[in-house]
Amino acid sequence: MEVPCFRLMKLQLSVVILLPMPKNMLDPLEERIIHALQIEGRAPWSELAPVIGVDAVTLARRWESLRERGLAWVTGIFPSGASALIDITCKPQQISEVARHLAQIPEVLTLDHTSGGRDLLATMLADTPLSIWDIVTNRIGALEGVKNTQTHLVTEVVMEASDWRLRALAPTEASKIPRPRPPRARAPRTVHPDVEAALRHCLVEDGRRPVSRIAAEHGLSEQRVADGLARMRAEGMLRIRTDVARTVTGWPVYAWYFMRTAAKHIQQMHGLMAQIPEARTALAVASQYNLVVAVWLREMSDVMRFEAALEAAVPSARIVDRSVVFRMSKHLGRLIDGQGAATLGFIHPSSESSWSRDTEVK
Repeated sequence: MEVPCFRLMKLQLSVVILLPMPKNMLDPLEERIIHALQIEGRAPWSELAPVIGVDAVTLARRWESLRERGLAWVTGIFPSGASALIDITCKPQQISEVARHLAQIPEVLTLDHTSGGRDLLATMLADTPLSIWDIVTNRIGALEGVKNTQTHLVTEVVMEASDWRLRALAPTEASKIPRPRPPRARAPRTVHPDVEAALRHCLVEDGRRPVSRIAAEHGLSEQRVADGLARMRAEGMLRIRTDVARTVTGWPVYAWYFMRTAAKHIQQMHGLMAQIPEARTALAVASQYNLVVAVWLREMSDVMRFEAALEAAVPSARIVDRSVVFRMSKHLGRLIDGQGAATLGFIHPSSESSWSRDTEVK
């Protein structure tokens, strides 16, 4: 089903596809590999080969090249706890220094450098709202150069970025991507703490890490690890997410919209967001706004066009503020370089961090 007010916009955007592809863009095979992994991030190459039309060895080699160049990555997400978006304003000459400190905080999953009413926008995940308050007040607020912070506590994830697709595969091809296998009939109903800890430790950094390697690194049997992995995925305790460096896609412009809308329309946003190719994240929040939406766009001029289309689609919605992202410093623990690639290392969640222990956004 098409959202009428977005038809004209999407038609206009499609013209961009006809322009020459920059040299640093993904090639068609890389796009197909990433799209396949967005559907099932742990699918074996042998099972993807007949769908993508390339042998398994080539697929593995091309994926490893993408990983090494920091252009795509797979992450294990363990969703629970509390999450929030944090606006941070800084002294202009200290923005970069503040960002470097923030990127080292394990609970800061993602960090954007933005225009608009904030200099930095951090996505946080912690055990409880009180934990978020404590980190914002006593760690972020205490950093030299930080002038002010504002917390938008997430009350509902309307749309997750893990649902966004490159759309490089045809629908018939996408339907053939194998889905996660359910737990075997004899698998334990619960996951042993040692197995869960091993999976959390390994998969937050590499969501495709083989069961055999996880087992060997943690002194566990492969069957126990495989059973634990299948059980956690089946019960929603673990999601496998594949991301791509925005700078090498056809959507180089990244923007956030901060909105107020009638509470009764928040639920309607679930269906609406799913129909908008540019939309990546939509969050209901508790602050002076009640809905925050993140999008990837083709051109800077689309920022205002998208805003007008979004307000037309939701008559009660009023976009109060908007920010364009200049660059990203961190994404799901990965440190991002000036070209948008994940080449600068990984900040592993601490043992106290809810991300790795007892607990997605953007």
